[in-house]
Amino acid sequence: MNDWLEVTVETTDGEMDDLAAKLTMNGAEGLVLENEADFKNFLEQNRQYWDYVDDALLERMRGVARVKFYVTDDDAGRAQMAQALAGIDAPVSTVPLKEEDWAYGWQKYYQPMAVGERVYIVPEWERGKPVPEGRRAVYLNPGLTFGTGSHASTQLCLTLLEKRLRDGDAVLDLGCGSGILSIAAMNLGASRALGVDIDPKSVDVAYENAGLNGIGPDRYTVRAGDVLSDGKLAAALAAGGPYRVVLANIVADVIIPLSAFVRDFLPGEDGVFICSGIIDTRADEVVRALKKNGLRVLERLERDGWCALAAEVGA
Repeated sequence: MNDWLEVTVETTDGEMDDLAAKLTMNGAEGLVLENEADFKNFLEQNRQYWDYVDDALLERMRGVARVKFYVTDDDAGRAQMAQALAGIDAPVSTVPLKEEDWAYGWQKYYQPMAVGERVYIVPEWERGKPVPEGRRAVYLNPGLTFGTGSHASTQLCLTLLEKRLRDGDAVLDLGCGSGILSIAAMNLGASRALGVDIDPKSVDVAYENAGLNGIGPDRYTVRAGDVLSDGKLAAALAAGGPYRVVLANIVADVIIPLSAFVRDFLPGEDGVFICSGIIDTRADEVVRALKKNGLRVLERLERDGWCALAAEVGA
C-alpha cells in the first residue's frame, strides 16, 4: 500500500477560488475546498444521517478556509507538491496518511442500528457481536453506498415491511440500491426476491450484500433497468410474479407513474405495495394516484418530513 501526504493550504473565503485555480494550473489534482459555510450547508442537507454533531467539530470548522490535495509520500510526490505550490504565498502544512486511513477510517461512524420491531442493521465488520433478542440481523457493507438504512424513508419502509410480510412471500424490490429492503425481507421470512435498479452498479452491490447474509442467486435475482421506460423488462417482471409484496423506496415522481401498472406485479388480491421516499408535502398526491389506479391505502407512516405508504389492490 502507498503512503500519502495530505497537503493543506490555508486561505480566506474571498481568495479560495483564486488559490484553487493557481493550484490546478500548477498541476495539483483532486482538490478539496473546505470552509465553514460549506460545512454547515453539508450538515443541513444531510442531517438525516446522524443524530448530533460534536460541538468540538463545529468549533474546529469555525472560520476555516483551506484547500487540500494529496500526493504520494515519496520523492515523486514531493516533487509534484513543490510544483503545485510554486508561486503560492500562503501557509502550508502536510500530514502523512496511510492507505488504510482512507479505506477504513470512516467505519467508526457506522454502528449497528435497530429499525422497527425486528430488524437490526449491522455493518459487516461488526459481525459476530450479539444481536438483540427478537431481532434479525441484516449485514451490509456501508462502504458500498447505495443505502445503509440510516435514512428515515428506508426505516419507514422497513417498518411497514416487517408488519406486512408473511413467511414464504415473494418480494419485488423496485429501486433496490444496496438491496437492503429485499435482503431484510428474506431474513424476515420471504422465500425469494427480485431487485431492480436503474444504476447497473447496484447489481454487484446488492449481490455482495446478499452474500454477507448467506443469500445466493437461487433465491435472489438483481437486474439493471428502468421499468417505467423498458416495456420488456416490465413484462419480464410481471411474468416472474406475482409478488405478494412490492417495494419502491424511490421518490414521488417515480411512484406516481409506477402506480399505474404496479398491479401487474401483484396477485389479484392480498398483495401489498409498500412505497416510501415520499416527501410529506407530496404524500396526498401519491395517495390520489394509488386510488386512481385501484389501490387502497392500508397504512401511512411519517417521520422527519418523509412518508411511507402501504396499499393493497382495492375491492
